[in-house]
Amino acid sequence: MATNGKGLSRREALRTALGTGALAAAPLIVPAAALGRDGAVAPSDRVTVGGLGIGSRGTSDLRSFLSQADVQFVAVCDVRNERREAIKTMVDQKYGNHDCAMYADQQELWARKDIDALLIATGDRWHTLLSVMSAKAGKDVYCEKPCSMTIADSRALADTFLGLGRIYQAGTQRRNGPNFIKAFDLARGGKLGKLKTVHAEMGPGDRWAPATIHDWLPGEPEPSKQVCDWDRWLGPAPWRPYHSQYVAGRWRGYFDFHGGGILEWGSHTVDLCQWAADTDGTTPVEFVPEGMGRNTPYAIHCRYANGIQLEMRDSGFMGLGSCHIRYEGDAGWVETADGGKIEVSANLRGEDLSGGAGDATTNHVRNFVDCVKSRQQPRANALAAAQTHIACHAAYIAFQLGRKLSFDPATDTFVRDEEANRMRSRAMREPWHL
Repeated sequence: MATNGKGLSRREALRTALGTGALAAAPLIVPAAALGRDGAVAPSDRVTVGGLGIGSRGTSDLRSFLSQADVQFVAVCDVRNERREAIKTMVDQKYGNHDCAMYADQQELWARKDIDALLIATGDRWHTLLSVMSAKAGKDVYCEKPCSMTIADSRALADTFLGLGRIYQAGTQRRNGPNFIKAFDLARGGKLGKLKTVHAEMGPGDRWAPATIHDWLPGEPEPSKQVCDWDRWLGPAPWRPYHSQYVAGRWRGYFDFHGGGILEWGSHTVDLCQWAADTDGTTPVEFVPEGMGRNTPYAIHCRYANGIQLEMRDSGFMGLGSCHIRYEGDAGWVETADGGKIEVSANLRGEDLSGGAGDATTNHVRNFVDCVKSRQQPRANALAAAQTHIACHAAYIAFQLGRKLSFDPATDTFVRDEEANRMRSRAMREPWHL
C-alpha cells in the first residue's frame, strides 16, 4: 500500500493522528464514506494506481481497474498529449472531479509516493524496461503482453520482481477466463488421464506472420514534443525516422518493436499450456520448426523434459474463436477458445462444463489488486510470464534459423549453437538499459 513521506502506511498515519491531543481536544466530523461505511472503501484500504502508455488495449484494462471499488486511479503518463488528455477525461468523468494528473515523463510518476501500482500498456519495446524500473521505484505492476522482447529480458523481469518482492501480473487475462479455468481444471484434476500433449494456437500465418521485418517507413516531419515525444516513444528501440503510422499503432510486424506472430499469440496460448502442464517454472528442451508461415501452415514442435509435448501451430483447431488451446491426455481431451465454448472427448460429455461467471480481464485485474494487498503471487506472476515468453522466444529463434534447437532451461541457453545463443538478447539504445 502507499505510504506517506515518512514511511508510515496511510492506516498507521491515521492512527497516529487520532492519538494526538490536538485532535482529541477538537470536534472531529468524518464523513461516513471516508470511514468505509455506506458501501464506500476507506482510503486506507484503497490501492492507488497510475498508468503508463494507455492506448486501446490499456483503456480496456483501465475500465476494469475503474470498476473496482477499492482502486483509485490518480495519474497517467504518456508521450502523446492526445492520449494523456483522453485518459484524464475518462478517469475524471468516472470520479466526478478533475484530479487525474498528467505526465509526459515517467520519472514524475515514479516519484509519487502515494501510488501503489502501475498499469503499463505501452508498445512491446517498453514493457520489460518500464516494469523493471517501476519495481525499483517501489511500485507493483500490471503489464500488458507480450512482456519482453528477448530471452534475456524475460529473465531480468522475473529476477527483479522476485528479488524485490514486488507484485507483477502479466496481462494474460485468460488465466482468469472461466472457460480456460475449466479446461485447466480438467487437465490438472486428472479428468484427461496422464497429460500427453498441449496445443497452443499461433496467429494464422497469412495475417500474423511469425517472422518480423527489418524495413523502415520513410521519414516524416517530427511533431513537437508536446504532441508526441518521438525519442521517448522509441525508448530502448534503435533510432529510426518518425512516421505517424508507428505512433498510430501500426508498429507490429517490425523487428525493432515486435516479437512476431509466435510471441504475439504465444504470450496468450503458450501461457495457458505452460499453466496446464504445470511447467510455469521451466520451458521445453527441444524446438523443431515446420513450415514457412506466410500463407502456409506452420508449427513448432516442442518437448518438455518430462515428456509432455507442446505443439505451437497456426491451423487445425475447431473454430471456437481465437486463441485456441487443446489439452490431450491418455483418457480424454478438451479444447476451448475465446468464444467461450468448451469441446471435450465423448467420455467427458457428462462433466459440468460451465466455467463460472465474470469477464476475464476484470477477474484478472481483481486477482492483481487482491495480491497487491495480500502480497501473495498472482496467477500470471513474473516467473510464469518469463517462462512462457522464453519458450516463445526460443520457438521464434528456431523458426528463424529453420532448424531443430535444444535448450537448457536451467541456463536459458541453446545447447552447442552459438548462432542461436547470440539471438537471446538485443542491445538497448542509450541511455536505456536494464
